[in-house]
Parts: sequence; C-alpha cells; structure tokens
Amino acid sequence: MSTKDFIEKDYYKVLGVPKDATDAEIKKAYRKLARENHPDANKGNDRAEERFKEISEANDILGDPKKRKEYDEARALFGSGGFRPGPGGAGGGGSFNFDLGDLFGGGAQGQGGQGGFGGGIGDVFGGLFNRGGAGAGTRTQPRRGQDIESEVTLSFTEAVDGATVPLRMSSQAPCKACSGTGDANGTPRVCPTCVGTGQVSRGGGGGFSLTDPCVDCKGRGLIAETPCDTCKGSGRAKSSRTMQVRIPAGVSDGQRIRLRGKGAPGERGGPAGDLYVVVHVDAHPVFGRKGDNLTVTVPVTFTEASLGGEVKVPTLGGPAVTLKLPPGTPNGRTMRARGKGAVRKDGTRGDLLVTVEVAVPKEQDLSEEARSALESLRKATEDTDVRAELFKAAKGA
Repeated sequence: MSTKDFIEKDYYKVLGVPKDATDAEIKKAYRKLARENHPDANKGNDRAEERFKEISEANDILGDPKKRKEYDEARALFGSGGFRPGPGGAGGGGSFNFDLGDLFGGGAQGQGGQGGFGGGIGDVFGGLFNRGGAGAGTRTQPRRGQDIESEVTLSFTEAVDGATVPLRMSSQAPCKACSGTGDANGTPRVCPTCVGTGQVSRGGGGGFSLTDPCVDCKGRGLIAETPCDTCKGSGRAKSSRTMQVRIPAGVSDGQRIRLRGKGAPGERGGPAGDLYVVVHVDAHPVFGRKGDNLTVTVPVTFTEASLGGEVKVPTLGGPAVTLKLPPGTPNGRTMRARGKGAVRKDGTRGDLLVTVEVAVPKEQDLSEEARSALESLRKATEDTDVRAELFKAAKGA
C-alpha cells in the first residue's frame, strides 16, 4: 500500500461506518459487505471482486486497533498537506522544505545516532515513510502476503465437537514458471527508475516528500527483459491449494476464525498473510443452541407432568440422561442437565437446557379405557375453575 493510499483513502467510507465506529460495528459492516461481494458469490463480476479487495483492505486497517490508530493519526497529521509553521519558521519563509526521512528515522547523525528522534515518531507510523527516492540506496522491503477469506459449512455436531475440514483456496503466489522473477529467462534487470528500491519520491505538499511504489516496475524493483507468459512479468500467478484446517470445538454460526500465516505467500522473504474462515453451521433436527448451552424440547404426558416421574432425555452424541419431573410440572418449564452442552474455550462444557412440552393425545389415539379415565378425571375436577384468576385479572380486580 502506498503512502498516498494510506493517507487519502477513506476506509471508513469504504465500510460505510462513521469514524467513531466501535470495533464491533466495523466487524459487522465488514462481514456484511464481504459476503455480498465475495468472488464465490459473484463469479465473473470484476467490479464485485475489486470491491471485495477494497473491503478487505479497509478491514485490514480498521479491524486492527494498532493500524487504525496509525491510520487516524496519519490522516489527521498529513491529510491536509503537511505542517504549516507560523512566523519565525525555517528561514523565516513560513514553510519547511525537508525530506520526511530526516524526521522519521533518517537525517543527520550525532543526535543520538537517530536523527535526534531515536526512531520515536517513525515508530508511530510503522515505517510508512521512507527516506529518499531513486538512487537513495534503500533496499526493497519484504512484502507480506495477502489475507485470504474462505467459508466452510459444518454440521451441528461438528461445530459443537470441532472438526478438521479440507479447504481449497486460490491466491496469488510466486509464479512457478519463472520462479517468481517475472522474467521468462529468470534474469530480470534492476529498474533504472527506482534503482531497485521499488519506490520513488514525490512532493506531498507543504514541503514534504512522500514515497510511492514505482510505476515502471510496479513496486518490485525489477523489470523483466522477457516477460513470463504465465505471470506477464509480475512474478505472481494464481495458485490453488488444498489444506486441512482444524475448526475448534464450540464454534458458532457466522463466527470468523483467524489462522495466522495460512494466507497467500509473501514476496521477497516477507511473511505469509492470514487465512480467515467464516463458519456456517447447519441446523439440527432436535437440538438448538444458546451460547455454550444446547437446547432440546421433550414431550411428556399429562400424568407425568401432574404426578411427577422420571423422563429420559437424549444428548448430542452421548448416552441419554434421566431427569426427575416434580409433581405439578407446568408446560414450558425448563430444566438443566449440567455438562451436556457445547465445549467452551477452556475445555469445559455448557449445559443442556430441557424444555418440557405436555403432549395432548389425539382423539383417535385414545382407547376406551383411556377415554373413561379422562371422563372420570373431568368429573372429579369439575368444581375447579382454572380460569377464575384470568377473569379476575381481566376485570381489574
């Protein structure tokens, strides 16, 4: 990313969030936009692919508290064209004219050996500003690989217990045909414009000098005499690979998992990017989930609910448990089977929440004996008005 991009791009606008947005708001906005513009969901749509890259770049900056702080400070400090000293400035002329390298880590020695700053301000901006341009003798810096985002769908049981799944991913990697040189003969030449640094200086306004990637070599520092047919001289080509990814136990639907160093390979010895896996979880026909707890609805008979009794309850992937119903258990009551839920981060398990549902038999399913017993019960309880309190409350009594 160029210094110009870092200062002038409005990443908040890209994600559609205000500058004071919380981390959670940024995360939510990114997920929504990434899903809408993901290449897998917009095959052949170059605009969506470009939009996805912009969204990912914005999230890479705003989703990292340290990078976001650097970005905000850089835009506030340099976004309007640099420092504007008052009267009595350098030479009395009201403006400065010096290279940022003198301020951010270069400059004259003899003042602590670090240009008088000890690298302090330079550290704040993470080395975004470099000293000098073509011919400055600066070596091209290693470039970190791109982050990759993928999606995986798990069964309900796999999400609770964890699973190892294969993921096939496509990303930019060193071209195999030219060994990443970009030259068909493997002998690229040093770019004469940036003298191999991959960067050139430009006036940034207010007397500042900023650095941008060299347009002639596209920031590589090398130019292919005979461009490789596969990568067209870029040294990078699309590569597909399949890797086994371990999804930890207890993941939830929509969760985004970060796997460090599993993204696209870096350039010039730079580290690989990260892999972000968005997890989707299929519904289960019996069990549900609330955080670390699993849920299940169990039907019971009227007599079990009225007189009490023991009820067997299924668990996810384990033996059934027996719960004791107290007499007079109302419909909809929830009981707890401890330790039968989802796996927590510390390795312990949540609980199984069992909701009782009184099953009313259908008329055609009643035997004559059962019907007679129910008629006897109705006669025995006909003096009890279960709706008396309802009418009393309705009258405001």
